[in-house]
Amino acid sequence: MLLVDSHCHLDSLDFENVHHSVDDALLKAKMQDVGFVLAVATTLPGYQAMVQQIGQRKDVAFSCGVHPLNLDGGYDYAELHTLATAAQVVALGETGLDYFYQQDNIPLQQESFRQHIRIARQLGKPVIVHTRDAREDTLAILREENAQACGGVLHCFTEDLPTAQALLDLGFYISFSGIVTFRNAESLREVARYVPLDRMLIETDSPYLAPVPHRGKENQPAYVRDIAEYLAVLKGVSLDQLAEATTANFLRLFHIEPGTLA
Repeated sequence: MLLVDSHCHLDSLDFENVHHSVDDALLKAKMQDVGFVLAVATTLPGYQAMVQQIGQRKDVAFSCGVHPLNLDGGYDYAELHTLATAAQVVALGETGLDYFYQQDNIPLQQESFRQHIRIARQLGKPVIVHTRDAREDTLAILREENAQACGGVLHCFTEDLPTAQALLDLGFYISFSGIVTFRNAESLREVARYVPLDRMLIETDSPYLAPVPHRGKENQPAYVRDIAEYLAVLKGVSLDQLAEATTANFLRLFHIEPGTLA
């Protein structure tokens, strides 16, 4: 069995108190059958620092992008394009819209989101999308920029069933995090029951949002197994079936050769 953490901030784990090193965090993941991790960037300098910190590994791939809450007046779109051409970069993002925390720069958020999609289409790589309190604009921009041409995933999904249906119609994947295990997340569990196995990804979004039974601790890639076990019960399939499906989806979406994964 091989599980994949399709979205984590590997460089942001606690390497002073929780993990001795990146190797240590990845070893803990492997002990839980989590054999591959997608390390996600939120700024361009952060992407470069992350690659330098983690290095080239068989069990880690990278995304490159600028989170909507990290725009700080803008950035060089040409630099994003250049950095995203690297072979180890399998996706653009995370990008998207966040009107919950910031509403004073909505036009900049929207332009950045559009640029990520355009570059993703040019490079033939998918987009990793973040959305919060911006469902209608997120879906509108995905449609207007023809995002189905590059594909992508709505990560850490917390939206409603109609949003999931619209994303599935666009050919997008939907990724579930530890939030699905939270006691007050019944509406999200309804979405998880609805989303077909062949369009589902799993993620930790670590170091944030540790799943039950690890609430209160720092999240880590190893905990993707807890999410997988929970979703398997929810979907009425075995853990092996859930792992096989979500890993196959990950490989398909991010254009990774199956032999790449240990």
